[in-house]
Amino acid sequence: MNNEGPRGARPPAICLLGPTAAGKTDLAVEIVQRFPCEIISVDSAQIYRDMDIGTGKPDAETLARAPHRLIDFLDPAEAYSASRFREDALREMQQIQAAGRIPLLVGGTMLYFRALRDGLADMPASDEAVRESILARAREEGWAAVHAQLQQVDPEAAARIHPNDPQRLQRALEVYLVSGEPLSVFHQRERRQQARDNFPFALHFFAIQPEERAVLHDRIARRFRRMVEQGLVTEVERLHARGDLNLSMPSMRAVGYRQAWRHVAGELRFDEMVEQGIIATRQLAKRQITWMRSWDNLHSFNSEDPETLSLLLNSLDGIAI
Repeated sequence: MNNEGPRGARPPAICLLGPTAAGKTDLAVEIVQRFPCEIISVDSAQIYRDMDIGTGKPDAETLARAPHRLIDFLDPAEAYSASRFREDALREMQQIQAAGRIPLLVGGTMLYFRALRDGLADMPASDEAVRESILARAREEGWAAVHAQLQQVDPEAAARIHPNDPQRLQRALEVYLVSGEPLSVFHQRERRQQARDNFPFALHFFAIQPEERAVLHDRIARRFRRMVEQGLVTEVERLHARGDLNLSMPSMRAVGYRQAWRHVAGELRFDEMVEQGIIATRQLAKRQITWMRSWDNLHSFNSEDPETLSLLLNSLDGIAI
């Protein structure tokens, strides 16, 4: 594989998607050993410092073999957005390409992949007062009530967003309350084809996941229990002790951290925390798989097939550059 290409051709970028616990990191490390690639993380939780165990952040040995960009650079008290990811990822991709190498974007935050591929609609700015009113209703009546309100004003967005996805629910309702127009209208205004045509890289999408859902569920359960054994609760205790974090923040709403935070706060017993953490992670994986089903030109591989690495490497070797 080379990175020159014919005159006028866009340089390639490889995108490796998959649900949580599917084995994306291990596969990406193998790719880096064989091709001139550099990894860019596409993970909305691994961006945060001091959140290592529960995010499945690569350990020091893995990072020595395959350095990752866009991890471990933001304080958990700070917010991040898909539009900011797009800017940051494009900057990193251009640096990698300028060095004669190929960007390898790896992760499970499908919204970030879509923002990279399609661009983003010009959304209204956040309104702190409106956001707080939504969060207050969620605290008093539950997120099901917020979902019901969204269903009334934007049934299309409500059909796409799960009632247990508070971050997206909050933002969709906020867009309507601030602008008077549903989120789906803003999405319809996206000039996706223009964004794709003008993007400076040719994106090649690959995905891995087990063919059997039960296999993924087992991997998720074993992975979450391993995180707990490695010290997830202690990690969250340190975050809780800071005093400037709470469950309304995106960092602390991350799967695993939300449940561990409630355990540290005395709201959940240890066994309840583990059970709910596993359930929430399975729900996350289900949403990720749903995104992947609607993805254009996605080449999928069975993560449990011993031939997957060889098949994927052959596919990468055949990318026209």
